[in-house]
Amino acid sequence: MSEGPEKAYKNLQFLNSPSARHIRILCEYEEPRQRFREQRVSDTIVFFGSARARPVAQAADEVAHLEREVARTTNEVARGELERNLTMARRHVKLARYYDDTRELARRLTEWDMQRQGSRRYYVCTGGGPGIMEAANRGASDIQGGRSVGLGISLPFEEKVNQYVTPELGFEFHYFFTRKYWFMYLAKAMVLMPGGFGTMDELFESLTLRQTGKVTKPLPTVLYGDDYWDEVMDIEAMMRWGTISERDLLLFHRSNTVDDAFDFLVDAIEKIERGESE
Repeated sequence: MSEGPEKAYKNLQFLNSPSARHIRILCEYEEPRQRFREQRVSDTIVFFGSARARPVAQAADEVAHLEREVARTTNEVARGELERNLTMARRHVKLARYYDDTRELARRLTEWDMQRQGSRRYYVCTGGGPGIMEAANRGASDIQGGRSVGLGISLPFEEKVNQYVTPELGFEFHYFFTRKYWFMYLAKAMVLMPGGFGTMDELFESLTLRQTGKVTKPLPTVLYGDDYWDEVMDIEAMMRWGTISERDLLLFHRSNTVDDAFDFLVDAIEKIERGESE
C-alpha cells in the first residue's frame, strides 16, 4: 500500500528552497522566542568584539614559539612565512588585553546580577563565536551557576558556538538580520570591545536605531579601549562637520578599565530600574 504524498512540513527539499525562505525566516524568529520564554530570558548585556582576540598568555606563548622557530629556520621561504606569522602574532598580543578584560567584566556583571535579590536576571549575550565572544561567555561561566547566551551565525570560516555558551541558550542563525533582531530586542546594555567590520556594523546600527527613535528604550553602551577607538574612529569629527548633533555623543560611554565599565553599567541599569533617566 502506498504511503501517499509527503506532508509539506516534512519536505526538506521544499523547506530549503527559495520559495520557503519566508518560512525559514519565521522559524528564526519563533523558535528563539519560545526558547527564551521557556528559559525566562528577557534581558541581556550584549558583548561585541573581534573573533580574533586570544587570552594574553596564549598570545604571548605563540609569539615566543614563533620567535624560536624563526631563529632556528635557515630556509628562506619557510623563514619568510614564519616571519609573516610572527607579525600577525604580535598584533594578537596587542589585542589580547581585551580578551582578558572582557572575561573579567562579564564575570563581574554575572556575579553582580546573581547576587541581587528579587530582581530580573541580566544574561551576558554574545555572537557565540571565538575571541571576545568566547571571553564574555567564559567570564559568565566562571561564576558557579552563571549562564549566558550565544547567538551564533553559520559562517564558512568560523567554528560553531563556543564551549562556554549555556547549551540551552546556544543558537545557530542563518540570517544576519534575524540574529540582529534578537541582539537588539533583548539588550538592556551593550559593550563594544575592539572589533572589525561586524563590530562596527553592530555599533552603528544600534546608534542609528536609537538616534532615529526606532529604539526608544534606554540602552547604556560602552565603547571599551581608548587606544583602539581613538585610532580607528573619530565620531567627534561627525559632530564638528555637522552630520550628527552634539547630543548624539551621549549615546555611548568611553571606557578604558574594567572598573569604570562595570561601575558605569551597573549604575546605569539600576537608574533605569528606578525609573530615572539613563
